[in-house]
Amino acid sequence: MQLRFRTRLTSEEYVKQEAWQHAYLEHCPLHPNGECSMARHGTYGRVKPHGARVARWYCPESHRTFSLLPDCLASRLSGSLGEIEAVVIQVEQANSVATAAEQLRPDIEWPGVMRWIRRRVKGVKDSLAIIKELNPEHFADCQPTITAFSQHIKDNDVLPALRGIAALHLAILPPPLGFKPSSLIGGEHKLRYQQQTGPDPPILFQ
Repeated sequence: MQLRFRTRLTSEEYVKQEAWQHAYLEHCPLHPNGECSMARHGTYGRVKPHGARVARWYCPESHRTFSLLPDCLASRLSGSLGEIEAVVIQVEQANSVATAAEQLRPDIEWPGVMRWIRRRVKGVKDSLAIIKELNPEHFADCQPTITAFSQHIKDNDVLPALRGIAALHLAILPPPLGFKPSSLIGGEHKLRYQQQTGPDPPILFQ
């Protein structure tokens, strides 16, 4: 299970400071009252950025592992949220997706670059639409684009900021922003916007 590691570090700062060593999980998400023997379970590496690692814990009673993904890194995709945000912005501002594809990945063939772009753009666009629907009082007049959200929240690092704004809904937001399980992506429609029952997410400290 993936959980949020709240931090404003960039991916470069996260690696340089080895910030995963300071990640802290206050209690087991499945046993908030401490009815288990959850313990730290090492780290796992990320392909990109080079040298990045993610802290994780293991609950023997539930046979589940929990990893704390920092706000700067993408979920289920290599790289940082900032890099993915730059891709989405370029697609938004290009005359066509084809034009953006030629500029973004001239090193790979057309079918490959389209899959590469689609995996990044679709997840972000879907997340923006869900966040807008969940928070109509804040985003009713905001188009589901990075450009519009940046102007609305007055932050140039939109995706890392939104991971904090939508912290209670990350379990139903698709990657690369949210942590929705891959088995549920593309499935249920309206129920996906409903917050899951149970206790609030655990308090995470930098």
